[in-house]
Amino acid sequence: MLLALTAASRPMVLTRVSGGLWEFSGLHGAPAPQRICVPNTADFSQIEHRSVPCSRTVIRETGSTAEVHYSCSGGRFGQTNLSLITPRSLRIETQGISSDGPFHHVVQARRVGECAAKTEAH
Repeated sequence: MLLALTAASRPMVLTRVSGGLWEFSGLHGAPAPQRICVPNTADFSQIEHRSVPCSRTVIRETGSTAEVHYSCSGGRFGQTNLSLITPRSLRIETQGISSDGPFHHVVQARRVGECAAKTEAH
């Protein structure tokens, strides 16, 4: 059974991973792996547009994989295939249109710990 999900929802495969500090290999323009705090694992569905509010629809899910289509303001959109390797490791293949034009990335994500606590500015 396929379900359309709102932006607040996420594919079931992402309920098996935890937010925290993740290391990404293969991000566009990053010559070395980058560590990024990902508190909301639904953001893995739109890694190219992770700081933009978008609507997402889960197109297909199996035990450890999901295909998600998403649409953002400004004509940006994408399709992401998520593959759960372990609860601390994902393969993310994503393609679509960004503000710079078309993109296609294959990203390996690995959870490496908790996000650093934010300190208040004085």
